Order: sequence, then structure tokens, then C-alpha cells
Amino acid sequence: MNATAVILARGGSKGVPGKNTAIVGGRPCIAWTIEHALRSVHVERTVVSSDDDRALDIARSMGAEPIERPAGLAGDGARVDDAARHAIDAIGHTRAPVVILYANVPVRPADLTDRAVERLVRTGCDSVQSYVRAGKHHPWWTARLGDDGGVRAWEGDVLNHGVYRRQDLPAAYLPDGGVIALTPGALHLELGVDDGPHAFFGRDRRGIETGEGEVVDIDTPIDLVVADTLLRERTRTEDAA
Repeated sequence: MNATAVILARGGSKGVPGKNTAIVGGRPCIAWTIEHALRSVHVERTVVSSDDDRALDIARSMGAEPIERPAGLAGDGARVDDAARHAIDAIGHTRAPVVILYANVPVRPADLTDRAVERLVRTGCDSVQSYVRAGKHHPWWTARLGDDGGVRAWEGDVLNHGVYRRQDLPAAYLPDGGVIALTPGALHLELGVDDGPHAFFGRDRRGIETGEGEVVDIDTPIDLVVADTLLRERTRTEDAA
């Protein structure tokens, strides 16, 4: 289970410029993910792939291996798996599990990566991704709004599928960005899966569940505020213990 963690930290971001190195909870955002990887029992090696010099400097200072990402893999259209493959190839192709972590996710459970690697290895699947229950953003409660403001069901004829209490919704899950663990064969597209944005997940795709609020993926300014509040409270609790 000695996995290699690849932390992806693209420098450009339109939603929250500089989010990977923004100060969150008193530290650069990426530092929380590096620390998470270094503390994970099943991670033997931690590398940071970035086109951002500051992110690479933080990686060096914390004991992670910096990988300079070429410009062609750092634009808005760059795919996650292309960047991860570049990082793995840069350090030497490994047969150990690979863990992909996003630098803009400063909040995640301490054991999340270990749980993902354990499920990957013990089940023999191709990939494991973390998911959170959809809750009030459940697909059954998705609607269409017409130009005149008229509301109708997203699919079918019955708005909200006829369900109006959250506790009556069937379980539905969304990928939360907390972790992706996968085999080298899946990452390097060696499993005969048709090419596409998610081909690197392989054929046998599995998941682990996280609780509401346990993972914060920073995509908007409000996410920064939420993450900062949670991390500062976590630090105060740990200091008081």
C-alpha cells in the first residue's frame, strides 16, 4: 500500500485567482494538502506538480518533491490525468498505487487517503474516489426555469419527483474532490477503456463516503471563508487538547 501522492496545483484560476497559495487557516492553502499527504500512513512519496513557483517553493520547504509542470499542461483545458501522468513519469513510472490530491482542497478527513488506498488494494479495483451525499442539492430537486420564469421538472412530468422532504430522497452522491486513488495501469490508460475525460478511472470504479462539510473544495470566494473558519476552529481545538 505504499502509494505515491501527486498534488496538483495549477497556477491559473478564474474563480479564485491564486487560490492554491492563498492564506487559509493561517497557512498557504496547498500546505494543508501537503501535510495531509505526508501524514498519511499509506503514502510513501509525495510530489507536487505545478507551474507556480510559489507552490513549488512551499513543496520544497515541507519536504515534498516539486515537479515543474509544462505550460501545455497548465492551461484551462488541461486534463487532470495528463498532469498526473506527467508527474509520475517525471519521477519514474511506478507500479505502486497513485493518489491524486488537489491543492485547492485544504479541508479533508485525516484518514481519507488511507481509506481510499486500502479500498483500492483490498478490492483490486481500478480506482477509488471520495463522494458526499447530495443532500438538498439532490438531482430529483433539480428544475428547469423558462424565459418567462416558469418552473418545470428537469426530467419527467412531476416536479421534485413528488418528494418534498429531504429525508425521503433516495441516497445520491457527488464526487467531492477529496481524493482519487488509482492503479498505475488505470492512470496510464492501459486497461482498454475508451478514451474520454474519465477514462483514467478504469473499469472497476469504487467510492468511499465523506460526511457533509468534511471536505471543502475551494472554487469560489465563499469556499475560502468556510475553509478558513473550519481550519482555525480545528487548530484551536487541537491546541486546547
